[in-house]
Amino acid sequence: MLLEHITGAQDVRKLKPEQLSLLAQEVRLRMLEVVCRTGGHLASSLGAVELIVALHYCLDTPRDKIIFDVGHQAYAHKILTGRNKEFATLRQAGGISGFPSRDESDYDTFYSGHSSTAVSQALGLACARDYLAAQESFRVVAVIGDGSLSGGICFEGLNNAGHLKKDMLVVLNTNELSIAPNVGAISTYLNKLISLPIYNRFRGAFDNFLESRVPRGRRLKAMATKFEEGLKGLFIPGMLFEELGFRYFGPLDGHNIEKLIPTLKNILSIKGPKLLHVITKKGKGYAPAENNPVRFHGVGPFELSTGRALGDGASPEKTFTRAFSDTMLKLAGTDDKLVAITAAMPEGTGLDGFRDAHPKRFFDVGIAEEHALCFAAGLCAAGLRPVVALYSTFMQRAFDQIVEDIALQHLPVIIALDRAGIVGEDGVTHQGIFDIAGLRMVPNLVLMAPMDGVELEMMFGFAAAGNAATVIRYPKGVCSTAGESGQPRPPIALGKPQILREGKAYVIFALGSMVYPAWEAAELLAAEGLSGTVVNSRFAKPLDRGLIKQIAARAPHIFTIEEGILEGGFGSAVMETLGLPVVRMGLPGEFIAHGKRSALLEKYGLTAAGIARGIKESIRRHD
Repeated sequence: MLLEHITGAQDVRKLKPEQLSLLAQEVRLRMLEVVCRTGGHLASSLGAVELIVALHYCLDTPRDKIIFDVGHQAYAHKILTGRNKEFATLRQAGGISGFPSRDESDYDTFYSGHSSTAVSQALGLACARDYLAAQESFRVVAVIGDGSLSGGICFEGLNNAGHLKKDMLVVLNTNELSIAPNVGAISTYLNKLISLPIYNRFRGAFDNFLESRVPRGRRLKAMATKFEEGLKGLFIPGMLFEELGFRYFGPLDGHNIEKLIPTLKNILSIKGPKLLHVITKKGKGYAPAENNPVRFHGVGPFELSTGRALGDGASPEKTFTRAFSDTMLKLAGTDDKLVAITAAMPEGTGLDGFRDAHPKRFFDVGIAEEHALCFAAGLCAAGLRPVVALYSTFMQRAFDQIVEDIALQHLPVIIALDRAGIVGEDGVTHQGIFDIAGLRMVPNLVLMAPMDGVELEMMFGFAAAGNAATVIRYPKGVCSTAGESGQPRPPIALGKPQILREGKAYVIFALGSMVYPAWEAAELLAAEGLSGTVVNSRFAKPLDRGLIKQIAARAPHIFTIEEGILEGGFGSAVMETLGLPVVRMGLPGEFIAHGKRSALLEKYGLTAAGIARGIKESIRRHD
């Protein structure tokens, strides 16, 4: 076994070139062995194994820098850079991260959890290297995927890098797909040569001639169209990068190490900005992932021999994502102006069902959250009712668009924020804990959080019938059914909370995912003779100030509970409203490491037992 002797990239460079393909096979097997137990981002990492082996073989890492865009491709990088033994702890509490991490290894130049940033980061390194020439000398490589190109910042970086002419290499790893289908705007630009008026006049005249005067003219016309499309795919992608100021090389087979290594060595010796285009196969070497790369992009534990997810069919419980999916289909049936937008996450956000049922009303804009929200503003201004489904962590990229293009314009766009709060194993780059604090400051914006699936449906119905920009945040996880008694719920009214139980010892204002734990905590405390009021706050913004003050006046101790950071969060809003001391329970203002969601909630005291314990301790201190 070659892999057991690899303690760092220096050991990769000691191997003979003919041994590297075997090393790649061993890395792929190790990856499968671990991810089938821990879950993780598998398909992309399987596809990038040979490329990563070749990069470490040709570069002097960690002195030379590799920056991965997102890091979905980086498992082989972790295995080859001294973390093979630790790889079994992937995404587990106290173990190694699922993404490149600066705190974890000198080989990881940046945390890489969000898309399209690698080119800009690489350019910054290259500029600093040249400025500090007396002290620093290293090579810089950015590894990006075709999906990265749908993010505007990637093109900002490419444009600037081509202008500055710094010595750097961008490796574009495409997964047996052309660029054009991923990004419509790029397709338009790439095809500029065949959109020239002189070309189209000639093409139109030629088509008319074929159809009117030549036997089998229509068949020849179809053949000409196919030839034109093939010609575009063969020549124009490289021309785009050449126009941006890069030397373009490729495309190459990204699984052929024998060709990759001499090509990389030659390219790295060329000065200035270069782009190497490699083509790989997602899921390479594991048939279930090759056949279904979307499912194996981010996967839970699975049976290695079949690829079957462990626990399939074991739990009939509905998640918040599924509740959103069902709600969107129901709303679409009664409102033909409702449209849905996602940023490359139809399955993850639950919009795949809407996509299949209403394809003309569904838009996947690629990894481009800023564009998604500006696009939604345009749809809304023209009379449609767009629902934009994003993960909370990715919404951060589009904060300016929420402020400037939606709220400022008084446009009633609806934003569905999935994975709000603790996400779990994806760790620091993916925890959705900043949205409440960030969005509370935005004028003309409504921010809600449902306690369960029933309330989620009610909130989307309320938002669809309203005239305000609305954000509805909900967590990753299962909806509680404890409150589904069949009794009618009080309707949603702007800013107004719902009282779930009453008592005189304390008041808990709980938001969204924390409502049921607060309710259960109150039951535990009641068994000890401490009875309090539990409020399902429903809204983080706006708050009905008069009603909040009226409820708070019932008891001497006021508590707030939220699954978000405390600094500037929901608890702060209640405290500002009351002008009184409030005990706030939530998450600290820090980046939260990876681990199971349930374990992290327990760690931060956001379970029923933790909440009950916190309330008792606080009352004891102040009485």
